[in-house]
Amino acid sequence: MSIPTEPIGSIPRPSDLLDALAAHAAGDLDAAALAERQRTAVADTIATLISLGSPVVTDGEQAKPSFATYPIAGPAGLAPDGAVIPFADGHQRQLPRLTAGPFRYQVYADSYLTVAQQHSTAPVKQAVIAPSALSLLYPADGIDGYSRADFLADLADEAEKDIRRCLEAGAHLVQLDFTEGRLSLKLDPSGGVLDSFIELNNAVLQRFSDAERARIGVHTCPGGDQDSTHSLDVDYAALLPKLLQLRAGAFYVQLASEADPDKVLAIIAEHLPADARVFVGVIDPIDPRVETPEEVRDRILTAARYLPADRLGTCDDCGFAPFADDTSTSRDTAFAKIRARIAGTALAAEALGI
Repeated sequence: MSIPTEPIGSIPRPSDLLDALAAHAAGDLDAAALAERQRTAVADTIATLISLGSPVVTDGEQAKPSFATYPIAGPAGLAPDGAVIPFADGHQRQLPRLTAGPFRYQVYADSYLTVAQQHSTAPVKQAVIAPSALSLLYPADGIDGYSRADFLADLADEAEKDIRRCLEAGAHLVQLDFTEGRLSLKLDPSGGVLDSFIELNNAVLQRFSDAERARIGVHTCPGGDQDSTHSLDVDYAALLPKLLQLRAGAFYVQLASEADPDKVLAIIAEHLPADARVFVGVIDPIDPRVETPEEVRDRILTAARYLPADRLGTCDDCGFAPFADDTSTSRDTAFAKIRARIAGTALAAEALGI
């Protein structure tokens, strides 16, 4: 396919895996049995993506507790009462709060990648959480004996290690999930928090060579969860110019659910770095209706009016189930939408003659 197309990451978990997660949480299923259920779900996810013609696959995050907290699941030194993320429909997600240092990841994303590679004949991309998101773990009132500066230094080291391990394990691309970028402008409309996020992420990205950064991407969206978002009401124009300053080789930009995609595309065209590719979102995971391939094609043709075809790709706006307990979209619907994305991308390439 001459226009690359890729999934963002998460796919809704099958019902038997959701049952296994509940049984494990209740103490009725041991870790080994849960891991086997997760491995089966990964294999099924990848096999289905390949059967749909997906040129690049992910593991669907079947074994992650969430896209954000996989590195820190279970360690001591955390309290449950951290930063709260409010969603438009009234529900909330809450991060843990760091209570002691030094900060270390308990799980690195290459552990998911290597399992996925065992089940795939297609290239596998790996999503990781951006260090800016994990910076929210540090409490506003500080930690005795462990300064914020020391925490950020440890966090940058751990984030680099997470990315580098995935690159060395052969990931097609490592995708930093940066959904907190748009949210930061709701928390701080002055843009100061966003500037600190960009600075931290770039401090990590600059540790990689040009060739390595060509295999690192950044994903932005307004945070999809349970058919709601946390920051869709924030003007994209305030985020995108700064987002596109990140030293990455690819950008995955939510677009299908935007009210004014032409405005967004014009901003991307103005600020896209010369050596980067942009994957535009052509599928809205929150919309229960499955898009047609023709709708997808037309969204791509609109994007091609602003962006060079050789620097254009397509993706879903967001993952379909970033948190393991999100059942708002069925697994069948997610795969039907992915099928439409792949078919619509092929139609667009044909229309563009590439």
